[in-house]
Amino acid sequence: MRRMFLTALALVGSLAGQSSAADLASQMTRGNAELQSAGPIAFAPEGILLAADPKSAAIVAIATGDVSRASTTAEYAIDKIDEKIAAALGSSAKEIQIVDMATNPSSGLVYVSVARGRGPEAKAVLLRVKPDGTLEEVATRNVPTASVKLPNPADDNPNARTNPRTESITDLAYVNGKVFIAGLSNEEFASNLRSVAFPFQPQVSTGSGIEIFHGAHGKVETRSPVRTFAAYNIDGKEHLLAAYTCTPLVTIPVAELQPGQKVRGTTVAELGNQNRPLDMVIYKKDGKDYILMANSARGLMKITTDKIATQESILAKVADTAGLAYEKIEAPTGVVQLDRLSDSLAVVLIQTKDGATNLKSIALP
Repeated sequence: MRRMFLTALALVGSLAGQSSAADLASQMTRGNAELQSAGPIAFAPEGILLAADPKSAAIVAIATGDVSRASTTAEYAIDKIDEKIAAALGSSAKEIQIVDMATNPSSGLVYVSVARGRGPEAKAVLLRVKPDGTLEEVATRNVPTASVKLPNPADDNPNARTNPRTESITDLAYVNGKVFIAGLSNEEFASNLRSVAFPFQPQVSTGSGIEIFHGAHGKVETRSPVRTFAAYNIDGKEHLLAAYTCTPLVTIPVAELQPGQKVRGTTVAELGNQNRPLDMVIYKKDGKDYILMANSARGLMKITTDKIATQESILAKVADTAGLAYEKIEAPTGVVQLDRLSDSLAVVLIQTKDGATNLKSIALP
């Protein structure tokens, strides 16, 4: 989980100078980027890929060198991308998992985080996808790289029904010089949001414990992790819009995310029970801002931000939906990942009824 908008905030400043990429890369060390597991991915300025490694509770940065953009953004229409990836890795579609997808705003190309194999021993692979279907493995050897380990991650318990460590990092994004990281910690307020200055500093804070009122469940929760989030400015103040399972949408002021603090988000929407948010982006259409969210059971939603600054927090049990209004987008169906491709286009991963995965670009609704 979600990224073109987030990185665009930082690129406004970085594009003003020609040396920004060199400055960032010069603070990274040439070496091998090591990943024990495949997780969410995002981009820092100038083609620097941020790859989460939930198993080791770490973020690894890689300077890809992919900073050349074509004059226009090419559209994507690649059927059975899962089979193409599997073939390139000498495997089968059943033996790989596309964990996340992100667009590199410096080049307009799509990247995917892939687990090769199943279970805890699956290998992490990072791939670049070109509009013509060409696949290139991201170099991880002898490249400018940096990494940071998160303190107090969720416990590693392979015998649990769901190993908590797999949710130590559920989403990440680069915003205005910092990498924001959502996931579970081993603390009392397990739901955690951290901000880490980039290039990475040696000391990483324990982050902020997050609590929310979950309308569908009718109670305050502190252990449910953020599934996907995006940055958004509300009344001149930076916020994170965070979505949770079953499906509250919450605003969290960035200024309150101080180390060791307990922060309560404002639940501005309940989007339906028995549902999981998969990905989200923010975009502008006809002069207004909207959230486009992909969901496991309720498909694509176009959520208005018109009243987000004045929306009262939901503090009582909700039978169905409440708060910010949304429109259900009927097509495409089966979207499991999405990102901004341009001002007018999104790129989506679609799982078809026959089990294949397609990579397509669509008009932002």
